[in-house]
Amino acid sequence: MTSASNARDLRAELETLTTEAFRPELAEIDQLPTLDIARLMNGEDASVAAAVASRLPQIAAAIDATADRMARGGRLVYAGAGTAGRLGVLDASECPPTFNTAPSQVIGLIAGGPEAMLTSVEGAEDSEELARADLDALVLGPADTVVGISASGRTPYAIGAVEHARALGALTIGLACNAGSALAAAAEHGIEVVVGPELLTGSTRLKAGTAQKLVLNMLSTITMIRLGKTYGNLMVDVRASNDKLRARSRRIVALATGADDADIERALTAADGEVKAAILVLLADVDGPTAARLLEASGGHLRAALATAT
Repeated sequence: MTSASNARDLRAELETLTTEAFRPELAEIDQLPTLDIARLMNGEDASVAAAVASRLPQIAAAIDATADRMARGGRLVYAGAGTAGRLGVLDASECPPTFNTAPSQVIGLIAGGPEAMLTSVEGAEDSEELARADLDALVLGPADTVVGISASGRTPYAIGAVEHARALGALTIGLACNAGSALAAAAEHGIEVVVGPELLTGSTRLKAGTAQKLVLNMLSTITMIRLGKTYGNLMVDVRASNDKLRARSRRIVALATGADDADIERALTAADGEVKAAILVLLADVDGPTAARLLEASGGHLRAALATAT
């Protein structure tokens, strides 16, 4: 097949996608006052949450399956190209400081590698082979979860990642923004958040990107809640790696225990700076090593450790 016929086939395929649809009513948007364009964009964005809400049962099922695997030592791996890949890398990079996960526990893969975070890597998104190679470097196992991300739902890199991961026995999730997508069909858990045509034709960094960000926020955050990384709505596994996070750690201990500053400092010292253990020191009246043992026995779940201690 010639390159010209390939281009025609691809154009025909894109014309069938909701995310690529042209909106004639916006054909003169560039003639509008800036405030009017801003109002239009804001109105578009307001519709995204409802589109995500319509897929909450599928999102919740995917989260429960992911948490079950991660509780057995599995990893969460995002795989995407372009904006979708960057969103996955962003979500993965936020997990260590927020939930004290190991860098290898939540991983973001982007077609073309780290260079593609800043610049386009020619042809990378079209390569299923590249996706397989990137996953093979991680030595995937049955406890792992791979999330393919693609607004169109047709990106070969994302589909290739999901198909290869599924063949290896990993849990697979396909996140797309078109109905009937190949990506969702390839995955065990398909999540299709249909946000409709974009303000700028085909610019899926807009509504589609916002929808993907919202779903990825849910996948990582609620999975971490299920894994005991929070106590109520407090980030008790936060890693105090800078002054702001050290101050946040002290505030979290205060909110969880009601203790005064002196007792909080004493507890954090006894717990080697670990927020969960410091809370346990204060609420269960135990020493640091005992708090650590109780948390280990409870799989890191603070509520379970407290119940055991009291």
